[in-house]
Amino acid sequence: MTDDLKNIIESLLFVSETPLTVDRIRKILSFADSKEIRNALNTLSDEYERRKGGFLLRQVAGGYQFRTRPEHSQWIRHLVQPNPVRLSKAALETLAIIAYKQPVIRSDIEHIRGVDSGGIIRTLLERKFIRILGRKEIPGRPLIYATTKQFLEVFDLKDLRDLPTPKEIESLGKPLLEQAELQEPLNTEGQTDHAVESPEELPEELDDESPDSQETLRQDFPLAGGEFLP
Repeated sequence: MTDDLKNIIESLLFVSETPLTVDRIRKILSFADSKEIRNALNTLSDEYERRKGGFLLRQVAGGYQFRTRPEHSQWIRHLVQPNPVRLSKAALETLAIIAYKQPVIRSDIEHIRGVDSGGIIRTLLERKFIRILGRKEIPGRPLIYATTKQFLEVFDLKDLRDLPTPKEIESLGKPLLEQAELQEPLNTEGQTDHAVESPEELPEELDDESPDSQETLRQDFPLAGGEFLP
């Protein structure tokens, strides 16, 4: 590995709006193989950790991304106020079910929750936390749901294996996602996902609202890795 390779990768990470995977970097840097790129990424991560500066190189959503240190959030908030994300407790519960049970259909979600969840699923689609994988080949051909890459990015997860086990959630005394410190990259302008893009594109089989989707719980994004911003 050369310093040039490491420095080029550092530049790519700095300007990228979304986490960069090794494969994506390899396609850009045709002169380097995957092993060399991984070594460069590991070296960069170690260097940023050792210098205790303002940034960390984190593995998020299957890729790598710079994030600010949590202990600096109190100062960052004086410069930038992130947009709050409002989700009901019922929406967080539904999102947790989809995360653990995916791929999953609506009837399975409602069987676990015991109430209609159409409006909540619509909200999660609009927020791009979940996406439609297709239809299950059973009577009625119901839609199949799964979480998105954006879900991993927001909750600062390397991949779905980072989700705690149900037993760990029980030990916390309340759903993990109600306590999660939602996170987002420093620059999200132009970010896209393969989830349904707009309410007009959502399936008609989803209800517009459900009774338990009205009460909202404010969840605030810290800036790229920090604490809650009030």
